[in-house]
Amino acid sequence: MTDNTVAGRDEQPGRALAELLRNWWESSARDGREKPTQQSLAKRLGVDQTTLSRYLNPTHASNAPRRIVEQLHSALRAPADDLVRACALAEAAAGAAPSRKRPAATAAPGTASVPAGTASVPAGPTGRRGATARWWDRSPVAYPTLAIASLLLLVLGGFVWWLAPTAWQSDAKATANVSDRPSQGTDWPLARKGDVLWKARTVQLLLRANGFDVKVDADYGPATAEAVKQFQSAHGLTPDGKVGKDTWPLLVITVDSRTTKPDAVTAVQYLLHHAGVPTDSTGTYTLSTMRSLKEFQESRNLPATGTGDEGTWRALLNAQGPDQHE
Repeated sequence: MTDNTVAGRDEQPGRALAELLRNWWESSARDGREKPTQQSLAKRLGVDQTTLSRYLNPTHASNAPRRIVEQLHSALRAPADDLVRACALAEAAAGAAPSRKRPAATAAPGTASVPAGTASVPAGPTGRRGATARWWDRSPVAYPTLAIASLLLLVLGGFVWWLAPTAWQSDAKATANVSDRPSQGTDWPLARKGDVLWKARTVQLLLRANGFDVKVDADYGPATAEAVKQFQSAHGLTPDGKVGKDTWPLLVITVDSRTTKPDAVTAVQYLLHHAGVPTDSTGTYTLSTMRSLKEFQESRNLPATGTGDEGTWRALLNAQGPDQHE
């Protein structure tokens, strides 16, 4: 490794930014909170996991934009004093992107040798005028070509100007449709026998909160399916053992400071963590739980009440990872 390489690294704001972001992520597991996975954190930020991994990798860093830096600072609850430095590094990294090199200046007359077989160019006045004269001498058709090209550009520019308002209105409508969505999904997901991990664990915790003695093992097996059937029969639903759009609204429990069902609170805390919003996993509605719920609700354009209501439950379920089924 050369000295120039080492010096270049010390001067790279992108590398310093990646090291700082990496430290935020590694240090996020504190005060009873678990460190979020990169997959859940990427989903929270609205980027893919590969991109986030590059933002957090000082060796092969990809410069994180200021928006991502601010979201990471909030999601990971990094020290308040770090935000100013991180934003400055992000802006410096964005400004340090390599620019295209300008073409080398034309050599002054009489200072460069002329290759054999090339007609000699008579020396003219030095400076920009001389260089321009030599270029026109080599291009006898340049004047008419330039005039035609300018005319075509004027016609094309007028056509683009005429189309611009319509295109802008279409883009504005598309942006509004995306930004106004309350969550990444609006339907209740379907949980059924054979599901594992988050779907099975959530159903089991909610069954326990509703008085059913089931084991929380993150495996939607026969015992869980049977408990779901009993719950459905008790609420006048078709007992098919599947938790869908009719069963979820009856199964979920509102979570707030008055909740006396620890399993329901645990389910909310579990879903928040895997949605990229770290919080305490205590089974008790704490101040940290309320803050995390508000943060999640704001990110999904939901009313930031800090209460785990039906809309928040549905958004939390839609913010989880891919289905796992055996």
